[in-house]
Order: sequence, then C-alpha cells, then structure tokens
Amino acid sequence: MTDASDNSPVSRPSASEPSTVSGVTRRGVLDAVAVLGSIAIVGRATPLAAAPAVSERSWKQLAQTLSGPLLRPDDAAFRAAARPNNLAYDDRLPAGIARCRTAEDVQAAVLWCRENEVGFVTRAGGYSYAGHSMTRGLLIDVGGLNTVAFDKQTGRVSVGAGVTHRELFAALSRREVSVIHGRVYGIGVGGFTLGGGLGYDARLHGVGSDRLVETDIVGADGKIRTASAKNQTDLFWACRGGGGGNFGINTQFVLDTFAVADITTFDITWSDRPEAVADALLKALAKAPDRLGSKMRLRSVTPENRPEQRSVHVRLTGQLHGPREELLDILAPVFAVGPALKRTIRNGPYWENQRLVAEQRAPDRYRGRSRFVAKDFDAPALDAAFRQARRFPGTGGEASLKLLQTGEAINAVRPEDTAFVHRGSRWLLMTTFSYRGSDSRRTVAAAGDWLDETYEVMLPYCGKGAFQNMSDPALDDCYEQYYGANLARLREIKAAVDPDGVFRFGQSIPGAR
Repeated sequence: MTDASDNSPVSRPSASEPSTVSGVTRRGVLDAVAVLGSIAIVGRATPLAAAPAVSERSWKQLAQTLSGPLLRPDDAAFRAAARPNNLAYDDRLPAGIARCRTAEDVQAAVLWCRENEVGFVTRAGGYSYAGHSMTRGLLIDVGGLNTVAFDKQTGRVSVGAGVTHRELFAALSRREVSVIHGRVYGIGVGGFTLGGGLGYDARLHGVGSDRLVETDIVGADGKIRTASAKNQTDLFWACRGGGGGNFGINTQFVLDTFAVADITTFDITWSDRPEAVADALLKALAKAPDRLGSKMRLRSVTPENRPEQRSVHVRLTGQLHGPREELLDILAPVFAVGPALKRTIRNGPYWENQRLVAEQRAPDRYRGRSRFVAKDFDAPALDAAFRQARRFPGTGGEASLKLLQTGEAINAVRPEDTAFVHRGSRWLLMTTFSYRGSDSRRTVAAAGDWLDETYEVMLPYCGKGAFQNMSDPALDDCYEQYYGANLARLREIKAAVDPDGVFRFGQSIPGAR
C-alpha cells in the first residue's frame, strides 16, 4: 500500500542478513527471493526462485481447509487475481492464491505453508512500490476480510484486513466521523495503518497508526492474538508503525475515529511562473493552521515530440477543515503571483468532498523514493527540485516531485511512543515516475537513473528517514531509514514473536542479532 504498503510476509531476505533461518528449510527460504525479481531497471537485481514443489494432494488439502476458494494457475480467475497494481512486478506469478474470508482461513494458510515449506506473501491492495505483495509461492489474499463496523458507544470502527479505501469511504460516508486515511481508492487500509499512514488529516489528528487501539494478528505459530495497550503490548507497539508483514498477518483493526463536518477541498494547477508560484505556495502553507492538509506536486510536463521544451506545472491538492473563504485568504499571496491554469475549490460534507481529492490509480508500472524533510523547504531546495523536474528524460508515463505536508499533531508524539519514528518533519518528499510496457529498457533505465540522481541531489535539503509505506528497494540502509532509533526494539520483538523468520520479505525487519 503506497502512499501505502501491503501486509507482505515471507519473501527475499535482505542482502545484509543470512540466507538461512532456523526452523525453516532452505527451499522455503529460497522461494522467498522471488519478490523483488531480476529486472535491474526497476530495482536491485535479484534472482528469481522456482515455484515450490508441492504435491497436488497437498494443494487439495489446503483447498478443503479454506472457506474461500484456492486458485491455481489453470483457473480462469487466477491471472486477474494475481495481478498487482504495480505492473512492474506482474511476472511474479504465485503457485496458488488462497482467497481468505476469515481469520481462520489465514491461520490455515500460514500453517500449510510451514508444513509444506512454501514461501508466502499477503495482499490486500497490491500497491507495493517494491513488489512485496508478489511471490512464487502462496499468495494469501485477505480481500475477503472486508467488513467495516462502527460502534457509536465507543466511537471506534472495526476494519477487516481486506478493506480498501474505497470500501472504507463507502462505509463511513453516512457517518460524521473519519479515521486517518489515504487518497487512493484501491490501497488497503490495514497496510496503510501498519506503516504509519499519512493523510490530509494527519497534521490535525496524527498518523494512521496513532489511531490504532487494537488489532488481531495471526502469528508464526498460527495462533490468533489480540494486541492492544493492555494485551501483547510489545506487539501492539510494533504494529503502530512497524510496517505490514513483519510480525504476522493482521486480520482485524480497531481504530479511534474523530468527528468531521463540512470541509473545503481543492485541486489547483499553475503553469505560468512555476518557481515563483511554488515559493509563494510553500511560504503560505508553512503558516497555515493544522486544519489544513496538502500535497504540492512539481510535475514534469513534456510536449509531444518536443522534449527540449519540458516545463514544470505546480499542482496543489488537499483539504481544509474550514470555509472556502479561509482557504482563499491562505492562498491569496499565491494567486497574486500568477493565475491558476485549473482551479477547483469546493466546500461541503466531509465524505462527499473526498471525491475531489481521491485517486483511482489504475494498474501501472512505477517506482518511487522518499525522504522526510526536517525544515521548511527553502529557496536552494526549491531550485534543486525544479532543476531535477526539468531533467526527467521522459517515459510513456510521467514524473513528479511531491511534497506532502507533515508536522503539527504528527510531531506531538514522542518517537519512542510508537514504532513510527518520524516525528520531527515538516514535509515528506516523494519522487516518482511511471512508465509503460512499451517503453524500451533503455528508456526505463534512464528514468531510473534520474530518480536515483534526484534522490541524491535532494538529500542535503532533507532530514533523516524514509517512509516505510513507500518501500524503496534501492535503499542500502533501509532499516535505519524506516525505523531509526526504534529499530533495536523492533528487532527484539521480531525475534520474540517470529524466532524462525517465517515472515520475511525483501525489507522485512530482521530478528535481534
């Protein structure tokens, strides 16, 4: 789940970790290497493992155990069910897909994988930037665990592991409450929450994992445990920002809601004087109240067949818990610099207005990198960002440098209080590009080089930390960047709840040394 991350167990061990795990056979571990794949233009080159050698009798036994269907490669629905949102990893087909409907189905699938030495991953939305929701083994699809229930007495909402943002929006649309949520309809709420979860309400109410009060999780031993502030407290701490798939398969989440009323949403694009507009915009947003959440995007625009005329458009999206007039006052200095190319500003009920800023995001091929920014984005940083936006070599897709506004309530929590350590930032810088299957390897490689160059160019203007929900296979120090000072405790918890390393993927948290 990018701006999300999938719940994604076993796959490739990190290059810095041993390739064997106590209690798990080498064949099971080798199957786990399938996730990142061998296409260097997308991420780091990794050999693909073969599909596991499991008897048909064993597959039939699994099918009989599940309440949902087990799909195999010959089934008509298999190919569509296996398809991830990030098509860069569309060739990593699993040997089977367990379409789970209950937590007991997840239990059965995990125990079957252990017994048959089969690697596995879990998927809700399939939006992993690094392909962590793909495998050559068993894909445990939790999409059937898709119930949403609101408790008026407690003001809490129970969300199944398979609930996507589309289903969450639909379930809460009749309520005057919300939780921290993302903007892409297809991203799983569970993976979004487990990795922290950044949305337009985060400056006012904290990150998504701050709202987590209880979760059910299937462990490496197949048992279902309920973790909360009073039960399984270390595991609960780890689930509040430690990322999906590291400690088990979460099947249910209980989240605190907050009241919502009318809001003002906006989607505005400028094409004239983009540097001056962006400078005025950043200054205006830095002074804005915590009731405003925003994302500014520097989008590389290439006229067809005229790469030498590449320009940059500035796009602002977000929401304000306040009237339209207040937003216009906040943005008045920006509109004074230059008129907008496109401008939509709408005030109305919270959930109805989410339609303006929500994204469909059809399946595509994409890659991205992130870094938290610890201070205001000054003129040198902005100049560097514009230079890089204009240097994008071009693909059949597009490229953007995005600044998601953070701070305020996010930073009010101490870094050690939850596993989400990124508590001192003002912005999250995300650089992304997409491409088409028809793009040549050279084209995609050049775009990848641009992405990595941009990351290095912008580092001096950022702080520490990369966003764990935007998994980045190019990070050599991913553990430190994702978890910082909380890594040591996370490793101890990992060793305690998963001593055999059953839940592994390319950037999974390793156990204590």
